[in-house]
Amino acid sequence: MDIKTIQSDQEYQKALLEVERLWDAPANSPESDILNIIILLIEDYEKRVRPIEAPDPIEFIQQVMEDRGLTRKDMESIIGPRGRVSDILTKKRPLTLDMIRRLSEKMQLPTDILVRPYRTTGASNKTAA
Repeated sequence: MDIKTIQSDQEYQKALLEVERLWDAPANSPESDILNIIILLIEDYEKRVRPIEAPDPIEFIQQVMEDRGLTRKDMESIIGPRGRVSDILTKKRPLTLDMIRRLSEKMQLPTDILVRPYRTTGASNKTAA
């Protein structure tokens, strides 16, 4: 068996084709074991070569709202009054620690994304932390 780490885009493309070929392998078969190993190698290559940057906290919240069909009104119980929700979602004000806690608890959002710094457009144009 010649299994090694993926070092180039050409090897990456070959590995993807092999995954496609093995995709329907029966469970607990030698082919499914090879499939799982290749998937691990692909994941390792993607982390090294194509890392995915964590999203902007506000863009993340907006995407979650869209995915869940939530409105700004729905966010009032978590973030605060209508004006505050608007200020947060337009980046005029930064998220507070209490807001982050409520977003995490009530919406099951990961705090590691919510606490990431981002630029606000408020009077002082500070970076929210």
